[in-house]
Amino acid sequence: MKLKYILITLLALSSFSCDDYLESEPISYFDLDYVYSNSEEARRGVNSIYVHFSHDGFRSRLSNNMTGNTDIEHQSGWSSDGARYQIWDLNAQINNGDLDYVWTIAYQAIRDANFAIEAIQASEPYNSTDAVEVEKMSHLLGEAYTLRAYWYSILVFYFGDVPFLVEAPKPGVEFNVAKTDRNEILSYVIHDMIKAEEGMYWASEAPYGIEQVNRDYTLGMIARLSLQRGGWYLKPDLTMDRQSDYLSYYDTARMYSKKLIDLQDRQLPQDYKQMFMNLAKFNQPAGDASDILFEVPFAIGEGDVGWNIGVKVESGPYGTSSNYMSIPATYYYSFDSSDVRRDVTCALYQYPNETTNTEDLEPQELVGINGIAQGKFNRVWLDTPPGSNTNKGTGINWPMLRYADVLLMYAEAENEINGPTADAQEMLKRVRQRAFPEAERSAKVDDYVNAVSSSKEAFFDALVDERAWEFGGEMIRKYELIRWNIYAEKVQETVAGLKRMADNAVAGTGQYPARLWVRNEGDELIIYDTDTKAVPADIENWEQRDWLLGLSDDAQPDGYQEWITHDWARYTHPVRYIFPIPAIGIDNSQGVLQNDGYGF
Repeated sequence: MKLKYILITLLALSSFSCDDYLESEPISYFDLDYVYSNSEEARRGVNSIYVHFSHDGFRSRLSNNMTGNTDIEHQSGWSSDGARYQIWDLNAQINNGDLDYVWTIAYQAIRDANFAIEAIQASEPYNSTDAVEVEKMSHLLGEAYTLRAYWYSILVFYFGDVPFLVEAPKPGVEFNVAKTDRNEILSYVIHDMIKAEEGMYWASEAPYGIEQVNRDYTLGMIARLSLQRGGWYLKPDLTMDRQSDYLSYYDTARMYSKKLIDLQDRQLPQDYKQMFMNLAKFNQPAGDASDILFEVPFAIGEGDVGWNIGVKVESGPYGTSSNYMSIPATYYYSFDSSDVRRDVTCALYQYPNETTNTEDLEPQELVGINGIAQGKFNRVWLDTPPGSNTNKGTGINWPMLRYADVLLMYAEAENEINGPTADAQEMLKRVRQRAFPEAERSAKVDDYVNAVSSSKEAFFDALVDERAWEFGGEMIRKYELIRWNIYAEKVQETVAGLKRMADNAVAGTGQYPARLWVRNEGDELIIYDTDTKAVPADIENWEQRDWLLGLSDDAQPDGYQEWITHDWARYTHPVRYIFPIPAIGIDNSQGVLQNDGYGF
């Protein structure tokens, strides 16, 4: 039985209240001594932490909506006062409903994790001589620690210093506490996971595989949060800083990513597209054969993957979907044309609404230049069409961390400490290898990696690029640009690149086509050539559509589409990515918390 089906019952029992994130009832109404009296009941208690992934604060906010704008994913946020638009425009107000969602579910998840941690540590089976029960309870403890660490990492990314709560609600415990320094929080939760990881099951041993937190994922999270802790961050005085001990955290990232590689290495699946199709087909490869280490298990009827992110579908038996985040043309053209990841990541097609017969799926059509979608998520890949009246609730899982990420984190940490060593180069090669046909690997993998390994700086730049190409559309880029302190630099490069493409398209210069030649073969869109201005020999069988010309607009004073100028207008150095603590947090703190610093 998959964990996502167990969560259906828990979700039905849960009470989601935005009134008070500290006082809302825990997911279980049973006495904690009973809930954690054996490993089977304890499993249900820990599952209550996962339920918070099913609320909008995660499934359509944190997982994707709130993670733009970057150099590889973006959305227009300057023409509306709506909650998500304020966030995209880096201008969120204290009454922003999306921030309320995130703050509330984060602290509810932390509360339930605190219940689980305390109850497991005090439980009879955890402290017994029954080796099997101790083993199971130790794993559950590791799950709770890791989930708590995830939510704290998110809180400090979005709000900076925040209240740090590690005790479960009970009489005598004070919960209206002041903010704790974000570095202290990250150090604490990293240490938690380090304590717990050896007592956890590998994904290949865990009952629900990659649909539950496992040792593979926890080791990866130790590395990820260590790089966050060792990276740059915005201070309240609006300067970027990193702690003097940052190299020790890079060393932790190197140590624990290497530990996973040494103990549970696996070949990356060679079919890059299939990895994402598996999400829509509810296929979870065995843990030690999976690139994905943990994916949020959305129940059928839950989750927004393939609704507000992914290929756009306007009608038909698979229902409808929007796409709030688009991919800039500069990112599409940053790929090597032979890189198989490009056409998986960047969907140049959508399914239009051109018929009243909703039992049919219309043939794919070319998107506009500002409509390139995250092709890794597609509701049309579902084996069973959910129906023409459906939109949300696809049940498609959301990938949280992949093994390819671990390989590149190791390469990054190793390079930061020792430069581009042979080990660091090997990890980069392993990730690039599946991106190219075997005949091209000598040039595109071996020669390429040798060339970028001339210095520590060149290798770092190559890792910045590789992470863009490997993880595009998976909505983690924002967090990376922050910790690298190159957020403004990268988005301004994007703006300049889009303007250059627009100028070239109007002037008829440059390498890339101003218009594309397209046709349909059955339901599939065929594009003759996106990389050159070549014209098909059988031109009568093709139609021409505007492409890079769509970046220009004669009606605008500067001649560019307005979104190019406005989407990243506030993303100047240092990017003020920190948001105000929402009203719910301020009000419930009874005067302890306030929004100070960061220009608020």
